[in-house]
Amino acid sequence: MDQTPPRTHPDMWVDPADDPRDAGEPPSRGERAVVLDYLRVYRLTFEMKLEGLDAEQLARRSVPPSELSLLGLLRHLAKVEHSWCRRVVQRDLDLPQLFARQEDFDGAVADDEVVAAAWEAWRREVAHAEQVYAAASFDDLGLHPGGELELRDVLVHLVEEYARHCGHADLLRECIDGRTGQ
Repeated sequence: MDQTPPRTHPDMWVDPADDPRDAGEPPSRGERAVVLDYLRVYRLTFEMKLEGLDAEQLARRSVPPSELSLLGLLRHLAKVEHSWCRRVVQRDLDLPQLFARQEDFDGAVADDEVVAAAWEAWRREVAHAEQVYAAASFDDLGLHPGGELELRDVLVHLVEEYARHCGHADLLRECIDGRTGQ
């Protein structure tokens, strides 16, 4: 018997009172805080979209002929985090890519070890990026040390990347088990 209490708003992903994206904090202020908060929320939203699925469900290509799967998106976003933070911001250009071209999607197979490795890579890269961006030595998001690219460009690109893929995740998840999200 399911012991999960009924939700107040069954049409929503989670009840507003239980939504971990809204910790009851006042709104962020300032460009840096706002952009980092949007990125945090989108990362958490993406993680919530994949919650509770097994390897077969995560690897399922739910919208043929597309190669998109939730597992592929997870691997892709781990690669995106890795590339932008380590290779672009930290200028570690000799560091190999996390996944070779298209391997993030093509290698997304229904295997528990592949799923565990994808979650580990994504969480590792997100944690690393959060540390790097939090420790950046400038208050605005201007030119980062050693580069010609402004940190705001990187962070806004990451927000855009997560926003787009959260939309994909909504559609893929709905095809898997009918859940739709806010």
